[in-house]
Amino acid sequence: MKRGFIKLSSLILVCSLGIISCNEDKKVKSIETEPITFTKEGELYLIKSEGDTINKLDIELAESDYEHQTGLMYRESMKDSQGMLFIYDTERQRSFYMKNTYIPLDIIYYASDSTLVSIQKNATPRDETSLPSEGPAQFILEVNAGLSDQWNLQKGDKISFYRTSD
Repeated sequence: MKRGFIKLSSLILVCSLGIISCNEDKKVKSIETEPITFTKEGELYLIKSEGDTINKLDIELAESDYEHQTGLMYRESMKDSQGMLFIYDTERQRSFYMKNTYIPLDIIYYASDSTLVSIQKNATPRDETSLPSEGPAQFILEVNAGLSDQWNLQKGDKISFYRTSD
């Protein structure tokens, strides 16, 4: 009986060590990835309601469902001369949030005629609070937080944009 107990104990010990060593091999290792960088896909002009140009931005375009869902997530920074323009097929009430977005943003909603509808200023990084438009929107521009105040953007101002690549 004692001999069987020793064999069983030895077997349990060997199996335990095997499991531990297998688990060591399966530990998740961090994977280094390249930072997401800006890719200029167009230019956008911010225009006062009276017609004067406020500023010009280089923009990335978010047009697919995947691009709409990820937007500026995981970006470490963005230049003040850059932005991301979300383009939708239709105009309707829109709402954004800042999940996995590391930089504070101003989220600017525009109607189908490119007229500014509303602004969500200084959106907090990584916050999942809903940030809705105040009316139907078809275009949404994300820029660094504080720029909408710096540019004195107001309801009624417009945007004009064009693609530089396809």
